Amino acid sequence: MAMRVLSAMRVLSTVTLVRRPAQECRLVWRSCLVRSLATGSQLLSSALKFTDKHEWISVENGIGTVGISKFAQDSLGEVVYCSLPEVGKKLNKMDEFGTLESVKAVSELYSPLTGEVTEINGALTDNPGLVNQSCYEEGWLIKLTVDNPSELDDLMSEDAYEKYVKALED
Repeated sequence: MAMRVLSAMRVLSTVTLVRRPAQECRLVWRSCLVRSLATGSQLLSSALKFTDKHEWISVENGIGTVGISKFAQDSLGEVVYCSLPEVGKKLNKMDEFGTLESVKAVSELYSPLTGEVTEINGALTDNPGLVNQSCYEEGWLIKLTVDNPSELDDLMSEDAYEKYVKALED
């Protein structure tokens, strides 16, 4: 029974075993486990950087994933069409790389960093509404190489971006 519970917990969370003397742990599977859980937004938010045009980027292993912020997608309304670049297109920082069309407006998309497009989110072809439903996860737009990592220093942290958006709303 304890092994089944342990196996199930490994699927649902990160589990770390903590060794303790047997007399301290009557129910080993319950009292000697330390779980660490994090929500999706907590996992993403520390790695996100933002532009003043409301794009975000998250970099992992030299590849940046780019999307639009919740503020941008809320402002746009329901996204009905995405125009994205071809894989292999080279972009400079702040180059226009595509557009999002919504029932309210058409909005240009700008590259937060210099790099080459390595992947586009093909799921947006059939379901552009993913941008509205999950702008930080399933609604990402493109992935690109990060040619100049120092350009990340010019982007806003999540806290700075929140202050920027608040100032726009005031």
